[in-house]
Amino acid sequence: MRKDSRVQLVTIGAFARATRLSPKAPRPYAEPGLLPPAAVDRESGYRYYHPSQVEPARLIAWLRRLGMPLARIRDVLERTPEAAAAEVAAYWAEVKAETDRREQLARFLIDHLAKGGAAMQHEQKRYEIRYAIRTDTGKVRTSNEDMAYAGPRVLAVADGMRGEAGASASAAAIEAVRALEERIVPASDLLNALAEAVNDADRAVQDIAASTGDGSAVTTLTAMLWSGSQIGLVHIGDTRAYQLRENRLYQITHDHTYVQSLVDEGRLSPEEAESHPQRALLVRALTGTGSHQPDLSTHDVRVGDRYLLCSDGLSRVVSEETLHATLASGDSPARTVARLVELAHLAGAPDNIACVVADVAPA
Repeated sequence: MRKDSRVQLVTIGAFARATRLSPKAPRPYAEPGLLPPAAVDRESGYRYYHPSQVEPARLIAWLRRLGMPLARIRDVLERTPEAAAAEVAAYWAEVKAETDRREQLARFLIDHLAKGGAAMQHEQKRYEIRYAIRTDTGKVRTSNEDMAYAGPRVLAVADGMRGEAGASASAAAIEAVRALEERIVPASDLLNALAEAVNDADRAVQDIAASTGDGSAVTTLTAMLWSGSQIGLVHIGDTRAYQLRENRLYQITHDHTYVQSLVDEGRLSPEEAESHPQRALLVRALTGTGSHQPDLSTHDVRVGDRYLLCSDGLSRVVSEETLHATLASGDSPARTVARLVELAHLAGAPDNIACVVADVAPA
């Protein structure tokens, strides 16, 4: 029992000492197939391990200390060392992004509670938004998986992936937030309403994924919901929202990509990120699993503000300087979206394009 024909197996006690784990620690890893015993005594149930299992056991223990789920640990163990390192980096980027998301929400709640009735004061102001929308297949793709919507109270852009399933997923995400157009949402409830809409979108993506042969459907989503002089912003993925205020352009969303996480950690410069081969690898998106949560935030609105929501088919090929100049040109929203799509085509338009431009004016 303690030997095979070639190598001596070790007892659980010796294995625990070698891995610096407790004798009970490896037991939960056996059932999901991460670390099954090399042999089990039929009479006593005593477990024996192969010496080659020491290093995987240590790695599993480290990953568990990071909080990584067992199913994802299995994926890490099956990869090459380089790919495994990238997977751990992507997981940690998700953890940090989730922490940042919770911090943003905590700050909002602290500010909201500290201001007391400030939300009601915001609602007393009324603004009008003048908007235009444009989608385009681009020069390379044969189908369009990017979707967009613009209405009096809701703006949204979604970028689907993986063919027809992705197109259906982005359409479902847009429909989920478009439904908010028909609801009266007070400023104090903007984030709850958007969170519910995203949950509806993720369930719709789950249904779409279930109907596909490989069970996959993915989309990003960036959307705004107006209430008085405030907007709620929901964002997941690498679609973007920009604000032009007093001739200064601000990106008010943060890309949920592996490359952006490297930039955030100082391991990659923004210039290097532009040409990185994995710049499109998402660490968060709507996948129908409920495992990825969006960023939620509120923003004050001023007369004269201009907003751009767009897919990466625009932001990846048109520089921020050019976006700024185009948005600040003084053209109407309709002329501006037409010019933005034209600029993407001049840059090669290798991907689908979707954009919404909206101006804030007095009611």
